[in-house]
Amino acid sequence: MRDNKEESPKIGERLLYDRFMDIARNRITTRQFDPEFVVPEEHFELILEAARHAPSGANAQPWHFIIVREQAAKQKIADYFVEEQRVRARLKMKFPTPDYSGLATAPGFIVVASDFRYVSAFPVLRDDDSELNKMYIENAERILLQSVAAATMSAHLAAAALGYNVWWVTAIGQQQAQDAMRPLLGIPDELSILDIFCFGPPKKPIYKRWKKDASQITNWDRFNPDNFMSDEDLDTWIKKMRHKVMYKDAKNID
Repeated sequence: MRDNKEESPKIGERLLYDRFMDIARNRITTRQFDPEFVVPEEHFELILEAARHAPSGANAQPWHFIIVREQAAKQKIADYFVEEQRVRARLKMKFPTPDYSGLATAPGFIVVASDFRYVSAFPVLRDDDSELNKMYIENAERILLQSVAAATMSAHLAAAALGYNVWWVTAIGQQQAQDAMRPLLGIPDELSILDIFCFGPPKKPIYKRWKKDASQITNWDRFNPDNFMSDEDLDTWIKKMRHKVMYKDAKNID
Protein backbone atom coordinates (compact mmCIF):
# COMPACT_ATOMS: atom_id res chain seq x y z
CA MET A 1 0.00 0.00 0.00
CA ARG A 2 1.45 3.35 -1.06
CA ASP A 3 1.19 6.19 1.45
CA ASN A 4 1.68 9.94 1.16
CA LYS A 5 5.35 9.69 2.13
CA GLU A 6 6.21 7.45 -0.79
CA GLU A 7 7.37 8.84 -4.09
CA SER A 8 4.94 9.31 -6.96
CA PRO A 9 4.35 6.29 -9.21
CA LYS A 10 6.82 5.88 -12.04
CA ILE A 11 5.62 6.69 -15.54
CA GLY A 12 4.01 3.60 -17.01
CA GLU A 13 3.45 1.89 -13.66
CA ARG A 14 0.13 0.06 -13.93
CA LEU A 15 -0.82 -0.69 -10.32
CA LEU A 16 -2.58 2.58 -9.54
CA TYR A 17 -4.00 2.83 -13.07
CA ASP A 18 -5.59 -0.62 -12.77
CA ARG A 19 -7.09 0.35 -9.43
CA PHE A 20 -8.43 3.55 -10.94
CA MET A 21 -10.01 1.68 -13.86
CA ASP A 22 -11.79 -0.62 -11.42
CA ILE A 23 -13.40 2.52 -10.00
CA ALA A 24 -14.11 4.14 -13.39
CA ARG A 25 -15.76 1.00 -14.76
CA ASN A 26 -17.87 0.66 -11.63
CA ARG A 27 -19.15 4.23 -11.66
CA ILE A 28 -22.59 2.93 -12.57
CA THR A 29 -25.83 4.89 -12.71
CA THR A 30 -28.91 3.91 -10.74
CA ARG A 31 -32.15 5.86 -10.52
CA GLN A 32 -33.70 4.14 -7.51
CA PHE A 33 -31.79 4.12 -4.23
CA ASP A 34 -32.21 2.44 -0.87
CA PRO A 35 -33.94 5.28 1.02
CA GLU A 36 -33.23 3.70 4.42
CA PHE A 37 -29.46 4.05 4.05
CA VAL A 38 -27.79 6.94 5.87
CA VAL A 39 -24.63 8.37 4.33
CA PRO A 40 -22.01 9.07 7.01
CA GLU A 41 -21.00 12.73 7.17
CA GLU A 42 -17.41 11.68 6.58
CA HIS A 43 -18.35 10.26 3.18
CA PHE A 44 -19.77 13.61 2.06
CA GLU A 45 -16.51 15.21 3.16
CA LEU A 46 -14.38 12.63 1.33
CA ILE A 47 -16.38 13.02 -1.88
CA LEU A 48 -16.19 16.80 -1.86
CA GLU A 49 -12.49 16.67 -1.02
CA ALA A 50 -12.05 14.90 -4.36
CA ALA A 51 -14.17 17.55 -6.08
CA ARG A 52 -12.10 20.30 -4.45
CA HIS A 53 -8.94 19.06 -6.16
CA ALA A 54 -10.38 19.10 -9.69
CA PRO A 55 -8.74 21.32 -12.34
CA SER A 56 -10.40 24.57 -13.37
CA GLY A 57 -9.74 27.41 -15.79
CA ALA A 58 -7.57 30.14 -14.22
CA ASN A 59 -7.71 27.96 -11.08
CA ALA A 60 -10.93 29.85 -10.39
CA GLN A 61 -12.67 26.84 -8.80
CA PRO A 62 -16.10 28.29 -9.73
CA TRP A 63 -18.19 25.75 -7.86
CA HIS A 64 -20.33 25.38 -4.77
CA PHE A 65 -21.81 22.16 -3.41
CA ILE A 66 -24.98 22.07 -1.31
CA ILE A 67 -25.46 18.83 0.62
CA VAL A 68 -29.22 18.26 0.89
CA ARG A 69 -30.19 16.13 3.88
CA GLU A 70 -33.79 17.24 4.48
CA GLN A 71 -36.21 14.76 2.93
CA ALA A 72 -38.81 17.45 2.29
CA ALA A 73 -36.34 19.39 0.13
CA LYS A 74 -35.38 16.26 -1.82
CA GLN A 75 -39.06 15.54 -2.43
CA LYS A 76 -39.78 19.06 -3.69
CA ILE A 77 -36.84 18.88 -6.10
CA ALA A 78 -37.98 15.46 -7.31
CA ASP A 79 -41.51 16.81 -7.77
CA TYR A 80 -40.16 19.64 -9.92
CA PHE A 81 -38.39 17.21 -12.26
CA VAL A 82 -41.40 14.90 -12.45
CA GLU A 83 -43.50 17.88 -13.57
CA GLU A 84 -40.81 18.90 -16.05
CA GLN A 85 -40.99 15.34 -17.40
CA ARG A 86 -44.73 15.80 -17.96
CA VAL A 87 -44.10 19.10 -19.75
CA ARG A 88 -41.71 17.35 -22.13
CA ALA A 89 -44.34 14.72 -22.82
CA ARG A 90 -47.00 17.35 -23.55
CA LEU A 91 -44.58 19.08 -25.92
CA LYS A 92 -44.04 15.72 -27.64
CA MET A 93 -40.26 15.93 -27.37
CA LYS A 94 -40.10 12.14 -27.69
CA PHE A 95 -37.14 12.06 -25.32
CA PRO A 96 -36.74 8.85 -23.27
CA THR A 97 -36.79 10.60 -19.90
CA PRO A 98 -35.98 8.67 -16.70
CA ASP A 99 -38.34 8.41 -13.75
CA TYR A 100 -37.30 11.42 -11.72
CA SER A 101 -39.32 10.34 -8.69
CA GLY A 102 -36.24 8.30 -7.74
CA LEU A 103 -34.44 11.51 -6.83
CA ALA A 104 -36.32 11.59 -3.54
CA THR A 105 -34.90 8.19 -2.59
CA ALA A 106 -31.23 9.23 -2.82
CA PRO A 107 -29.50 9.15 0.60
CA GLY A 108 -26.61 11.16 -0.88
CA PHE A 109 -27.91 14.32 -2.55
CA ILE A 110 -25.62 17.15 -3.60
CA VAL A 111 -26.65 20.18 -5.65
CA VAL A 112 -23.85 21.64 -7.78
CA ALA A 113 -23.93 25.40 -8.37
CA SER A 114 -21.61 27.82 -10.12
CA ASP A 115 -20.97 31.54 -10.23
CA PHE A 116 -20.98 32.70 -13.85
CA ARG A 117 -19.36 35.97 -12.81
CA TYR A 118 -16.14 33.97 -12.89
CA VAL A 119 -16.37 34.17 -16.67
CA SER A 120 -14.55 37.47 -16.24
CA ALA A 121 -11.55 35.54 -14.90
CA PHE A 122 -11.05 34.01 -18.35
CA PRO A 123 -9.95 35.78 -21.58
CA VAL A 124 -12.66 38.36 -22.39
CA LEU A 125 -12.71 41.97 -23.57
CA ARG A 126 -14.02 44.26 -20.85
CA ASP A 127 -17.06 46.47 -21.60
CA ASP A 128 -17.08 45.45 -25.24
CA ASP A 129 -20.21 44.46 -27.17
CA SER A 130 -18.35 43.44 -30.30
CA GLU A 131 -18.87 40.14 -32.10
CA LEU A 132 -15.27 39.30 -31.22
CA ASN A 133 -15.97 39.64 -27.52
CA LYS A 134 -19.16 37.58 -27.80
CA MET A 135 -16.96 34.81 -29.17
CA TYR A 136 -14.57 35.14 -26.22
CA ILE A 137 -17.45 35.16 -23.72
CA GLU A 138 -18.95 32.00 -25.24
CA ASN A 139 -15.59 30.31 -24.92
CA ALA A 140 -15.21 31.56 -21.34
CA GLU A 141 -18.59 30.05 -20.47
CA ARG A 142 -17.44 26.73 -21.92
CA ILE A 143 -14.31 26.93 -19.75
CA LEU A 144 -16.48 27.46 -16.68
CA LEU A 145 -18.83 24.59 -17.51
CA GLN A 146 -15.93 22.25 -18.21
CA SER A 147 -14.37 23.23 -14.90
CA VAL A 148 -17.53 22.45 -12.93
CA ALA A 149 -17.96 19.18 -14.86
CA ALA A 150 -14.41 18.17 -13.88
CA ALA A 151 -15.21 18.72 -10.21
CA THR A 152 -18.49 16.85 -10.49
CA MET A 153 -16.80 13.91 -12.22
CA SER A 154 -14.18 13.79 -9.47
CA ALA A 155 -16.99 13.57 -6.94
CA HIS A 156 -18.64 10.75 -8.89
CA LEU A 157 -15.42 8.75 -8.96
CA ALA A 158 -14.87 9.30 -5.26
CA ALA A 159 -18.39 8.05 -4.53
CA ALA A 160 -17.76 5.00 -6.72
CA ALA A 161 -14.51 4.38 -4.86
CA LEU A 162 -16.54 4.28 -1.64
CA GLY A 163 -18.81 1.63 -3.17
CA TYR A 164 -21.81 3.80 -4.06
CA ASN A 165 -23.85 3.92 -7.23
CA VAL A 166 -24.61 7.35 -8.64
CA TRP A 167 -26.94 9.51 -10.71
CA TRP A 168 -25.80 12.65 -12.57
CA VAL A 169 -28.78 14.92 -13.23
CA THR A 170 -27.99 17.66 -15.76
CA ALA A 171 -29.85 20.15 -17.99
CA ILE A 172 -31.00 22.43 -15.18
CA GLY A 173 -30.42 25.65 -17.08
CA GLN A 174 -34.06 26.63 -17.44
CA GLN A 175 -34.98 29.77 -15.50
CA GLN A 176 -37.99 28.07 -13.92
CA ALA A 177 -35.70 25.38 -12.50
CA GLN A 178 -33.50 28.04 -10.94
CA ASP A 179 -36.53 29.88 -9.56
CA ALA A 180 -37.89 26.67 -8.04
CA MET A 181 -34.70 25.46 -6.35
CA ARG A 182 -32.70 28.55 -5.39
CA PRO A 183 -35.12 29.71 -2.63
CA LEU A 184 -35.54 26.14 -1.39
CA LEU A 185 -31.80 25.88 -0.73
CA GLY A 186 -30.99 29.53 0.04
CA ILE A 187 -28.85 29.87 -3.10
CA PRO A 188 -28.15 33.50 -4.11
CA ASP A 189 -29.53 34.72 -7.44
CA GLU A 190 -25.96 35.26 -8.65
CA LEU A 191 -25.35 31.51 -8.64
CA SER A 192 -26.70 29.01 -11.16
CA ILE A 193 -27.64 25.42 -10.34
CA LEU A 194 -25.96 23.22 -12.95
CA ASP A 195 -26.22 19.63 -11.73
CA ILE A 196 -27.56 17.36 -9.06
CA PHE A 197 -25.34 14.52 -7.91
CA CYS A 198 -27.09 11.61 -6.20
CA PHE A 199 -25.46 8.54 -4.71
CA GLY A 200 -26.17 5.62 -2.45
CA PRO A 201 -26.80 1.87 -2.48
CA PRO A 202 -29.17 0.85 -5.30
CA LYS A 203 -32.69 -0.32 -4.56
CA LYS A 204 -32.73 -2.59 -7.63
CA PRO A 205 -30.04 -4.71 -9.32
CA ILE A 206 -27.72 -2.50 -11.38
CA TYR A 207 -26.43 -2.98 -14.89
CA LYS A 208 -23.62 -1.51 -16.96
CA ARG A 209 -24.73 0.58 -19.90
CA TRP A 210 -23.26 0.37 -23.39
CA LYS A 211 -20.00 2.17 -24.17
CA LYS A 212 -18.50 2.84 -27.56
CA ASP A 213 -15.56 0.72 -28.59
CA ALA A 214 -12.20 2.46 -28.18
CA SER A 215 -11.63 2.35 -31.94
CA GLN A 216 -14.74 4.49 -32.48
CA ILE A 217 -13.40 7.41 -30.45
CA THR A 218 -9.63 7.12 -30.91
CA ASN A 219 -7.90 8.93 -33.78
CA TRP A 220 -4.14 8.86 -34.36
CA ASP A 221 -2.51 12.02 -35.78
CA ARG A 222 -5.57 12.89 -37.89
CA PHE A 223 -9.31 12.33 -37.54
CA ASN A 224 -10.35 8.95 -38.91
CA PRO A 225 -13.19 9.49 -41.46
CA ASP A 226 -14.60 6.09 -40.50
CA ASN A 227 -15.53 7.58 -37.12
CA PHE A 228 -17.60 10.41 -38.62
CA MET A 229 -21.40 10.19 -38.62
CA SER A 230 -23.38 11.94 -41.34
CA ASP A 231 -26.57 13.80 -40.44
CA GLU A 232 -28.53 10.81 -41.70
CA ASP A 233 -26.43 8.40 -39.63
CA LEU A 234 -26.96 10.49 -36.51
CA ASP A 235 -30.72 10.78 -37.07
CA THR A 236 -30.91 7.00 -37.48
CA TRP A 237 -28.92 6.46 -34.29
CA ILE A 238 -31.22 8.77 -32.33
CA LYS A 239 -34.35 7.03 -33.63
CA LYS A 240 -33.16 3.44 -33.27
CA MET A 241 -30.43 3.34 -30.63
CA ARG A 242 -30.70 6.24 -28.20
CA HIS A 243 -33.39 4.70 -25.99
CA LYS A 244 -31.48 1.43 -25.89
CA VAL A 245 -28.12 2.84 -24.86
CA MET A 246 -29.74 5.11 -22.27
CA TYR A 247 -31.73 2.55 -20.32
CA LYS A 248 -30.76 -1.00 -21.26
CA ASP A 249 -28.11 -3.36 -19.95
CA ALA A 250 -25.13 -3.34 -22.33
CA LYS A 251 -25.51 -7.11 -22.65
CA ASN A 252 -28.95 -6.58 -24.24
CA ILE A 253 -27.90 -4.07 -26.89
CA ASP A 254 -28.15 -5.60 -30.36
